[in-house]
Amino acid sequence: MLKVVAEDIGAFYHHYPRTAAIVTVSYEGRRNAMAVAWHCPISFNPPLYGIAIAPKRFSYNMICGAGQFAVNFMPLDSAETIAAVGGSSGGLSDKFSLFNLQDAPAIKTEAPILKESYAAYECMVFDKRIYGDHAWIIGSIVAVHTDGEVFSADGTLDLNLLQPALYLGAETYCAVDQSTTRVLDRQKYGGG
Repeated sequence: MLKVVAEDIGAFYHHYPRTAAIVTVSYEGRRNAMAVAWHCPISFNPPLYGIAIAPKRFSYNMICGAGQFAVNFMPLDSAETIAAVGGSSGGLSDKFSLFNLQDAPAIKTEAPILKESYAAYECMVFDKRIYGDHAWIIGSIVAVHTDGEVFSADGTLDLNLLQPALYLGAETYCAVDQSTTRVLDRQKYGGG
């Protein structure tokens, strides 16, 4: 394998693929949705989840004002919805009306839960900090919504039943095949 070494970071797509999600928020009677690919779990106890958002984004101010948000994990069938939400500004339009986003009631927050999502986290803002050109917002997960039919008994997504939207960068989405998954024994490969 030929490796290229450079100081120019370039398009910064090296860390993909990752699941694409839609972050939703409701503040002062207005709802908004934005696509995110930079997000991850932070802690089991307490359950914390982080999202990266540029402070110049309309959603950033809404989340800061509301003190809450939801992270909606989307199936590959919703890639067009993710791209549409990500390619428009909530400051200029009502994305829920424009893209016919259907939501279900939240139980602990006012953040919309997207009906298209196969899982969603309701979060209360736990912490936020600016790093470079993005803010890292950490949410305390206060409720979880899941489509119980697409998860295995061990809690993992059953890829035979649903393909998550994986983002590769450059507006490219892909899926994984169940036949390519490998379940490994951590004790065996970790040396005990």
